[in-house]
Amino acid sequence: VLLLFLGGATGQMASAFLIVVLILMDSLDGIVARRRGQQTLVGSALDIAADRAVEIVLWVTFAQLRLISVAIPIIVVIRGALTDSIRSVALQNGQSAHSMMRSKWGRWLVASGVMRSSYGVAKGFSFTLLALALGLTSGGYEAAEAVWVAGVALAWVSVAFCVLRGLPVILEAGPLFKAPES
Repeated sequence: VLLLFLGGATGQMASAFLIVVLILMDSLDGIVARRRGQQTLVGSALDIAADRAVEIVLWVTFAQLRLISVAIPIIVVIRGALTDSIRSVALQNGQSAHSMMRSKWGRWLVASGVMRSSYGVAKGFSFTLLALALGLTSGGYEAAEAVWVAGVALAWVSVAFCVLRGLPVILEAGPLFKAPES
């Protein structure tokens, strides 16, 4: 983030590379945890919290730098607040963010590898392209606008995934809030 604000063209382009490294490290962490059978409820909750923090910081940074509409971080924060609140109740009931889903379509939208990967790829490319566009603009490169347009388009695709994947969590939350029968 500091490179995006203070790094000049070189630092901003380096930040694009560092965003890729960050995403790959997060992906590798999840893969290793699953393959070693070291997934826990606490680990799942912490992973979601860390992912959410990075995502929000980047969306707010890109909005502050006027690369995207402020509507994007607002939508992401509101969706995150709603779904994370619901998921915290699920966690208190011993359920993970993914195991709480009851319907087949809800499990697919929220927990399937296809949807999770598609959402992650859209965000990752958007973050990377927006950082790269900033560096290219600062460096006076002609390709800056085309890269920026692609980054903004993928930002809105990411928002669509964000909302689409959040809806089942909200719509299927009812049973979590019902009082247990005596």
